[in-house]
Amino acid sequence: MKQMHLRVDDALYEELNTYSIETDQSMQACVREAVAYYITDKKKKLNSDIKSQFTFIDLFAGIGGMRLAYEKVGGKCVYSNEWNKYSQQTYYANFGEQPDGDITQVDAKTIPDHDVLVAGFPCQPFSIAGVSKKVSMGRKTGFEDKTQGTLFFDVCRILKEKRPKAFMLENVKNLKSHDKGRTFKTILESLDELKYKVFYAVLDGQDFVPQHRERIIIVGFDMERYGSDMEFAFDITPLNHKPVMKDILEKKVDAKYTLSDNLWTYLKNYAAKHKAAGNGFGYGIAPLNGVSRTISARYHKDGSEILIAQRGKNPRRLTPRECARLQGFPESFVIPVSDTQAYRQFGNSVVVPLMANVAKLVIEKISLMEEIADMKKGKAI
Repeated sequence: MKQMHLRVDDALYEELNTYSIETDQSMQACVREAVAYYITDKKKKLNSDIKSQFTFIDLFAGIGGMRLAYEKVGGKCVYSNEWNKYSQQTYYANFGEQPDGDITQVDAKTIPDHDVLVAGFPCQPFSIAGVSKKVSMGRKTGFEDKTQGTLFFDVCRILKEKRPKAFMLENVKNLKSHDKGRTFKTILESLDELKYKVFYAVLDGQDFVPQHRERIIIVGFDMERYGSDMEFAFDITPLNHKPVMKDILEKKVDAKYTLSDNLWTYLKNYAAKHKAAGNGFGYGIAPLNGVSRTISARYHKDGSEILIAQRGKNPRRLTPRECARLQGFPESFVIPVSDTQAYRQFGNSVVVPLMANVAKLVIEKISLMEEIADMKKGKAI
């Protein structure tokens, strides 16, 4: 992190000070944000003429795992959105763009046109009280009634306004059972109302990285553009040589990643307590020739779900770079934040090569349907 001194006139200082108070940020953070947005805007204008196979937007972008996946298959990102300031920092360090902040405050009309909407939206329960009242009164309800107040609502309103050819959403596999299945039912109903043909599957990242990580992937295609008679299969292509844990480990690791005696004793006692109670909770020593458990955003607390055994020493947690590898991020990916923030970010991210595999299938499907649509137009003429 570099430092610089900045001189501004009184009027601009007062504007910055007011914004700092309103947003509960330091003056330094406000200036950094302003400069980052300014540079992002300039770069977009400079790169506006660059051609690509297709365009996409990156919502709830995190640190850009989905962006990496879609860029890998030839896409150009024309808009990104992520509210967390530390994730914004990592995103900027790697893509040279500052994502927009609060998605709920973004006018969908201002978002650039795009071919594919990509989003890893948070899982939230939907309130059915108002919907139930309307149903009892014989009035129709739609996605605006069902999803209002949730972040999925923002996905829907952007789909409605921009009508991309397709979308791809990612979430935890428990989305299907969340709130006794009501959440997933509402999601599917809302996407159907928006006239998108929807397909979904739970996929495991261990075909591409040494981690057991199941996620639900939902893709949809515009029925107003392509009709409803279509199929889509999640025929991913696993790697010929599946990586194992020892493939991602660093040769030399700082001693700070080794668990302290107190923490190691606590984790062993905690595991013994739950084992005696018949529960499977406890720390996990990752097999060097196998796959690890799922890394989560809580990994920064104690690293207990994925520990690496060490000869003559307590186990250690993964380094941030090893976490990046565990999620399939390239070696060139910059990690500009603290270890704590890095653990949170990679724990919340996606298995990049798995997402790229699905992205390739989505784009191939769009290309095929575009060809069919063009042929039909030709026959009609």
